[in-house]
Amino acid sequence: MSEIEEAITHAHHEEWARVVAALARRFGDLDVAEEAAAEAFATAVERWPADGVPPNPGAWLTTTATRKAIDRIRRENKRDDKHQEAQMVHDDEPHEPLGVIDDDRLRLIFTCCHPALAMESRLALTLRMVGGLTMPEIARAFLVAESAMGQRITRAKAKIKAAGIPYRVPSAADLPARVSGVLAVLFLVFNEGYLATGPGTDPVRHELTAEAIRLTRLIRVLLPADGEVAGLLALMLLTEARRPARVSAGGELVTLDEQDRGAWDTALIAEGHRLVRERLAAGVAPGRYQILAAINAVHTSARDIRDTDWSQVVALYDQLVRVDPSPVVALNRAIAVAELDGPDVALAAVDRLEDKLAGYHAYHATRADLLRRLGRNGPSRAAYDQAIELAGNTAETAALTRRRDQLG
Repeated sequence: MSEIEEAITHAHHEEWARVVAALARRFGDLDVAEEAAAEAFATAVERWPADGVPPNPGAWLTTTATRKAIDRIRRENKRDDKHQEAQMVHDDEPHEPLGVIDDDRLRLIFTCCHPALAMESRLALTLRMVGGLTMPEIARAFLVAESAMGQRITRAKAKIKAAGIPYRVPSAADLPARVSGVLAVLFLVFNEGYLATGPGTDPVRHELTAEAIRLTRLIRVLLPADGEVAGLLALMLLTEARRPARVSAGGELVTLDEQDRGAWDTALIAEGHRLVRERLAAGVAPGRYQILAAINAVHTSARDIRDTDWSQVVALYDQLVRVDPSPVVALNRAIAVAELDGPDVALAAVDRLEDKLAGYHAYHATRADLLRRLGRNGPSRAAYDQAIELAGNTAETAALTRRRDQLG
């Protein structure tokens, strides 16, 4: 990749949400914002190699996208009142007060997470508009077909337009009710960064994890007493702390039991542990993110995988199953059970999830590992083959292939 291509890629990662959010505030239309931003980046691909990278790429992209949006509005509004149109496209002052949230991207998130939209639509729309994820990446995150995801996002944007949902800052009173959808979105953005689903991207995308953490920190400032906001931040920090040890020099994903724990970020771990202790001291029944953070606190407290308190991990998963009885949680609980009660007990639990997780690569990877530990190499190889076929992450595929080939 040339320096210019790297600059454009970096600008896309850094500026996509900023450009879309600025245009959404300016024009009040997500379709206009997204298409104008896409056109601006396409123009950068054409012009930067010839003209050079501008001194301020973000400002260049925003200005170019704004012009594209104005052109589109003029084309579509030829029959409308010219005076009203001129006011709309030339007035740089936002008509909404900045209110509680003074960050364009957070305002955009809360717009995309409006309660009038179904939860799945909120998640998908925000991953596209704020996270800048592609349609295939979002489809893989939801375990659905790309065409279905495209239709979901199109319908969500149409509903925002038809229902007149404004690009507006929620009032302080509205924030707690609206925050659960936002946290779900940020968790998915973080997960896509921590283990990217696309074969054509870096296996770990730090710009996404960093943005998810940044936005979660801002929400924590807004809602300091919200346990789930603190829990999600702790979960992200304790997960991000392990990122330096996640991919080997050869480009393979390194599992928790094989990671160099000396490479973990001790400052992030300390901050995450402090947040977990704060929530425990609060004496309030924990939600999903707080329990997940506590599980990660147990893992990051162990200097060696053999020192892990697996009984505590399973006990926390028992709590989590009551809060979130999803098949993925049951799968992760079974992985912990394997360490406590053996791979045969865990495999029986995993096999019961087949009808719900047959299209999920981690289900087959977990079965493959348990079968390998039980000495059942033939079925293990078949399960590895299925996991490799379904996995999109290059580093994960490399690790699964090596383990399969070691079966002999």
